[in-house]
Amino acid sequence: MADADEQLDAIAAELYALAPAKFTAARNARAGLAAPALAKQVKALRKPTVSAWAVNLLARDGQLADAVELSAALREAQDDLDAAELARLGKQRRQLVAALAKQAIGLAEEEGGTLSAAAREDVATTINAAVMDAAAAAAVLTARLVKPLEAGDIEPAALADAVGGSLPDAIPAPPPRDDLADRRARKAAEKAVREAERLANEAERELARVDARREKAQERVDHVRERIDDLRRDLAALEADEQAAAAKLEAVERERADAAAKAREAAKESERLQLTLDDL
Repeated sequence: MADADEQLDAIAAELYALAPAKFTAARNARAGLAAPALAKQVKALRKPTVSAWAVNLLARDGQLADAVELSAALREAQDDLDAAELARLGKQRRQLVAALAKQAIGLAEEEGGTLSAAAREDVATTINAAVMDAAAAAAVLTARLVKPLEAGDIEPAALADAVGGSLPDAIPAPPPRDDLADRRARKAAEKAVREAERLANEAERELARVDARREKAQERVDHVRERIDDLRRDLAALEADEQAAAAKLEAVERERADAAAKAREAAKESERLQLTLDDL
């Protein structure tokens, strides 16, 4: 049974890579070459919608790995109820879905397909479902979609109706790297690191502000010291002038003392001569 499913799935994968307009003829031709039991199964494969075909091309091109990885990250964030991480991953999901949808549409157009606005929306909706749900991701990665998928309504019956060939098992979630307590401890440590980095950055900014004030204070000190040096030079010059003036004054004082002594002697001599004259 497994071999029969593998044969059917291999044929279906080849057929669903063809443009929908070529699907029916190729399917019938392929059924004509198969054994009766397999031929009946091949004949039962349904023609894909244009949007499903575009997503199949994207899956065959290997462009959905990032979406599947993001899907696992989203589920882990939901398990941890990490609102900040959910918001970040939600934004990343929307960007990734838009980019992958654009690639899928481009691949289809390269093959001559034309997608209506509704079909383009179905492409994005299907890729989004693959990101949001592991079972949808498994279905999309088969590259055997028959019709688009929508997140939130991924029942086994809906998957069976949306996939040509055997229904894949859901992609198993990656083994837990640690238990919830360890994840919370790691997140707390990461938060502490972010807080430490914030404080370090804040301290660096404060240091820069203090350095700026220090530079201004240093400029003021340098200016005052220059003024003091100027004043000291002026004071030294004035002190030298004062010493010179004092020396000159001392010399003049000595001259005055000599002159005063001579004046007294002259006065005495004049008085003596006057007395002598009076005696005559």
